[in-house]
Amino acid sequence: MNSIGATLSERPLADSDFADRFADSALESQHRTVIALVGMAFEAKIAAGPGVLVVCRNSRRELASVAESAARQGYRGIISFGVAGGLDSSLRTGDWVVASAVLESQIARATDPAWSRRLLNVISNASHAPIIGVDAPVAEPTVKRELHRTTGAAAVDMESHVVARLAAAHGLAFAAVRVIIDPAHRRVPSAALLGMAEDGRTDIWAVLRDLVVRPSQLSLLIRTAIDAFAARAELLRVRQLLGPHFRFADLT
Repeated sequence: MNSIGATLSERPLADSDFADRFADSALESQHRTVIALVGMAFEAKIAAGPGVLVVCRNSRRELASVAESAARQGYRGIISFGVAGGLDSSLRTGDWVVASAVLESQIARATDPAWSRRLLNVISNASHAPIIGVDAPVAEPTVKRELHRTTGAAAVDMESHVVARLAAAHGLAFAAVRVIIDPAHRRVPSAALLGMAEDGRTDIWAVLRDLVVRPSQLSLLIRTAIDAFAARAELLRVRQLLGPHFRFADLT
């Protein structure tokens, strides 16, 4: 990645230099039209491309400034892209969900229908269903089943509700497209959760420390790693299919 997309996804910016760097980036990349919000560093690298400003979840304190500045510079869309937990029992690792709406508590915000249709046309066999956004990982199958029962959401992630909020606040079209990494029946082991560092990278030492304390989770951790590899491969494949602007530029 280059420019501000790389900067925001790799480390938080200080408030003093954020505006200047964004302005410089806007001047250098006048053809960008879409902001992509991701949660993990590997997702940021995959999401990067022509017409896309990539922002990682660890830069949340700058997100409002990003969206406001981007809207002034001509950006018109924002997308939630990356992996998600499955809530619908029919979804397996590697399956895709294009959000029909993003849920947060009692609020449901519909995604842009034309943009979502373009995504569905590109991603064969993707489900078109609600995604729910949460602020903490959902690891237990019982919790996943209850979320699906009470909300009807097919998948859960930690960025889509933020994207929906920013879109509403700044008049941006928004979409969410997510690949399932852990299906509804799979428990996410504690080592995997502890391995998610605040900067979006994997903290391998945290994984190993927890594995030493709880060695019984080794087999589940290996299964989780296999699922992660499959989901990452799908992200790469579909990102190439979506091309510049995540198929949004044609709509504008």
